[in-house]
Amino acid sequence: MNRCIDTLEPPEVDSRAASASDETPAAPPSPWAAAGVSDFDETLYHAILHQPDAGVTGWSELLRTSPSRIRRGCARLLRLGLLQAPDSTGGLRPVDPRVAVRALIRKRESESELLAATADDLAKVYAAGALRAEPSGLIEVVHGESANAARLEELYARAEHDICLFDSPPYLAPLTPQLDLQSEVLRRGVSYRTIYSVSSLETPQLLAYAEGMVALGEQARVLPAVPMKLLVVDGRCAMLPLTSTDAGPAYCAVIVRHSALTDALRTLFETLWQQATPLSGVREESHEDLTEADRNLVGLLAVGMKDAAIARHLGISLRTLRRRISGLQRRLGARGRFQAGARAAHRGWT
Repeated sequence: MNRCIDTLEPPEVDSRAASASDETPAAPPSPWAAAGVSDFDETLYHAILHQPDAGVTGWSELLRTSPSRIRRGCARLLRLGLLQAPDSTGGLRPVDPRVAVRALIRKRESESELLAATADDLAKVYAAGALRAEPSGLIEVVHGESANAARLEELYARAEHDICLFDSPPYLAPLTPQLDLQSEVLRRGVSYRTIYSVSSLETPQLLAYAEGMVALGEQARVLPAVPMKLLVVDGRCAMLPLTSTDAGPAYCAVIVRHSALTDALRTLFETLWQQATPLSGVREESHEDLTEADRNLVGLLAVGMKDAAIARHLGISLRTLRRRISGLQRRLGARGRFQAGARAAHRGWT
């Protein structure tokens, strides 16, 4: 029995393969090819499994090929982990195929994952090169409500990690389809953060929409105003309006692909996110010294909503609203709405 493997020799040419007719249909590839095992090595491996004690000489006779070719094939099978090296107890032996093949598959999967992991880096190089070659490819202008709605849906569908949004009226589409679209993103585990302008929350319908999004998992904050409508997906693609009109075929938006501009837009969002007030679940908080009506009022004051909008939302008159605000200020020992808001936050009312 052969107890060692000779140094690898140059590969031999298979004359049978060279003489095959060009008209013969190609045989389907063996599943072993995906694991890096050639047709000859597969045949050799089957022979070794069938006669594990035959040794190089026996396998050579069985396959009607030279011992040197058998040794080279054994060396390859050894590197692939399908054979175990000779030791003091004997020569080459096959590894249990249930163990060896699974290990070979895991190794190939790991190699494939490593290659796939480089895809993002390669994509960045590709995008940078494409941008240098054709800078106009950075921006896509989208005309009309229908086209904008379609591109928006496509961006949501492609989101993998996070979405950042500036939300402000006017709205091109009804809110219910938007809620469905955004809730699907959240169900996929994509992080979703929105900065609402106060005007986004000034009607009960819009406020209920925002609260519905928060209930689904959105992180929401509020500013008196946002600089623009803006959607940033995975930090790599942004969409924002080019026109101020709220409807009609004249509406235009621009999609910006990954570049210094998308980086700047993401930085703008992060800066304003730090400055914004959380749209907290004030109504769901439990405070022994705060009534349900007062919790509603504090929540609306906390986001900076104006008196007229608060009164409209609560269904009360401005006179009644201002009387209730004055009562809260007295309870908090505050001289104004700003101080009242700060003290309410300190008490955990916001």
